[in-house]
Amino acid sequence: MAKAAEVKKLNRKLMDFLDGSVNAFFAVENMKNILVEEGFLPLYEGEDWKLKKGGKYFVTRNGSALIAFVLPEKSFKGFQMMASHSDSPVFKIKGDPELEIDKAYIQLNVEKYGGMICSPWLDRPLSVAGRVLVKSVKGVETKLVNIDRDLLIIPNLAIHMNREVNDGYKFNAQKDMLPLFSTIEGKGSFKKIVADAISVKEESILDWDLFLYNRQKATILGGKEEFIASGRLDDLQCAFSSLQGILAAKPKESVALHCVYDNEEVGSGTKQGADSSFLKDVLHRILYAFGMGEEEYIKALQNSFLVSADNAHAVHPAHLDKADALNRPYMNKGIVLKYSANQKYTTDAVSAAVFKSFCEKAKVPYQSFANRSDMLGGSTLGNISNSQVALNTVDIGLPQLSMHSPYETAGVEDTYYLVEVAKLFYSSSVLGRGDGNLEIKY
Repeated sequence: MAKAAEVKKLNRKLMDFLDGSVNAFFAVENMKNILVEEGFLPLYEGEDWKLKKGGKYFVTRNGSALIAFVLPEKSFKGFQMMASHSDSPVFKIKGDPELEIDKAYIQLNVEKYGGMICSPWLDRPLSVAGRVLVKSVKGVETKLVNIDRDLLIIPNLAIHMNREVNDGYKFNAQKDMLPLFSTIEGKGSFKKIVADAISVKEESILDWDLFLYNRQKATILGGKEEFIASGRLDDLQCAFSSLQGILAAKPKESVALHCVYDNEEVGSGTKQGADSSFLKDVLHRILYAFGMGEEEYIKALQNSFLVSADNAHAVHPAHLDKADALNRPYMNKGIVLKYSANQKYTTDAVSAAVFKSFCEKAKVPYQSFANRSDMLGGSTLGNISNSQVALNTVDIGLPQLSMHSPYETAGVEDTYYLVEVAKLFYSSSVLGRGDGNLEIKY
């Protein structure tokens, strides 16, 4: 049993991270600030990299994806990597946002990003955050903006006018999910609110990537305070745990890398997604900085291991039949290894055996997940990353309920479990030749 005080302290830290990470841009900004405080140096893809053995560095792409790494004090043989993602299903504000309704109301014009549960977005305070591109003396400047107040609401239609709402209602994104912004008197004020929040003139704004977010803060709940509830647990709970691991990393024979991609919820096919060259580029540049080339890269991948960390489905207390007959993960019972015969998850016997070894060494429980054989599941980062960087990979996650809701539920002890494994993993090595026989050096 994890120590209660440590578990509580860690989850309070996670709650602060979640509350400040209202979307992918803010999640990466928060990680950057934490890394800088811990002595990590920023790198930029458009500049030369001068790396030192024992150094700690990070690089971002698009402001919404990040890779941090710690170099050993001596020569290295491979890479120990953990990947998660920064984005969550959400509503994105369109470029021309204000819709005048019946000469009485102003709604904001939004579209769906990712596959969300729509109903929990209704009848709760919402606001807007993201990035704004503004004119600058040199050209274009990016500014993060968070309208940190209750600004919007998506009102339900009264049951008297929608008697079928409790019988399985199909929400129309263009009709039912547009947030109410103002009465007609507020027409034309949205852009000004955004401009004022970043202290620029309206005419300085060139474009933006703005998203709605749920204003409800993260909380710990349950009869024994065993659950954590928050927006964006998928996948910031894993990203936070991986971050804690890299901060404690003391690698010996492998480079430790904390990778956080964007756009997982929409297929990862962007320059900052898992299907991009981001990780491959970073690995090559680390090798180039020490005078190594393509052959060393190929050999290094056989001495490397990737943990694809994206939250998993816990058994739902009201829908026991939705889970597999035997592979049934529960919250606070340990890290989940995900299996799929069609390779939507990359876990195989080799990668599972390695990860189980880390769990056992760290004295952390683990569970298994597989979809019912008559139900399709989702996919995640592992198989997509492998199309760019092919190496032994395991798909894992922390069990949670209400996945893709704007307010999700998970277990407090599971955060602790993943942090403990991440600390061990980042300070270890998995060495091999490509024949399935691996040496684990802790």
